[in-house]
Amino acid sequence: MRRAPDVEPDAGERGSAPRPQSLMLSFFGIHVLGTGTALSSASVIDALARADVGEDAVRSTLTRMVGRGLLDRHRRGRRMYFSLTGRAAAVLADGEERVRRTSAVNRAWDGTWTLVGFSLPESWRRERHDLRSRLVWAGFGPLQSGLWAAPGRVDVAPVAAELGLGDRIRAFHGQAAAPTEAGPLLRTAFDLDAIAADYRAFLARWNDDGPAPADAHDDLGRRLLLHTDWLELVRRDPYLPAEHLPADWPAEEAERTFRTLSKRYEPGARHTAETLLDRWDPKD
Repeated sequence: MRRAPDVEPDAGERGSAPRPQSLMLSFFGIHVLGTGTALSSASVIDALARADVGEDAVRSTLTRMVGRGLLDRHRRGRRMYFSLTGRAAAVLADGEERVRRTSAVNRAWDGTWTLVGFSLPESWRRERHDLRSRLVWAGFGPLQSGLWAAPGRVDVAPVAAELGLGDRIRAFHGQAAAPTEAGPLLRTAFDLDAIAADYRAFLARWNDDGPAPADAHDDLGRRLLLHTDWLELVRRDPYLPAEHLPADWPAEEAERTFRTLSKRYEPGARHTAETLLDRWDPKD
């Protein structure tokens, strides 16, 4: 089960430029996740500048992410270093898993749905918002008031436990029965037009035949922007069954573009990171 959105990147509106926290988490996911190391604030500032993020925005984002439990801060002499918390590492590991997935659409769906029903008092506005956010994060879409569905088998227990709503949530696995059909059900629960528009916007921004985005100054910046954009896409995409998607569904073309450009930018980005980033192991 993917982690809750209160520790995920703040993506902003669909189609908008990534916010600094989204870029920061992507940056730590690419360069820190799995290493056990921390990065100095100065080197993070230098690196994010290559994606056109200013020093003030970097400093305020680092402070905010510490406050939200996404980063740990370590003082070493006169320098400040930042490392991932366990919560942030879990979010990033999930994103990395989705990025590595071999197909942008689900070609192995067996017709099973996960249904979640809930009823919360009108006064529980925050709880209702949190639950809906977590269901979207887990790949669910709303069928009607208080009833959400996701294709495939989704473990809902962690969501219920995390929110303390185990006695308010009912979850079931099953298959659609006549007169309900899977295709119309998908269109009821998910905004296919908006998801497709996101992929087409990605293709327009990262057209393999066109120039790199003007707001990236080198391959480190280009790779960071590319991965942040792609992660936002796969986070919003509920990984719908291929057989019920339109014939011109743009996800696979977008995925090919992502993988081609990521491979192109990776050597230069890695070389720049090796020379630029000031690392320290907090366990030393």
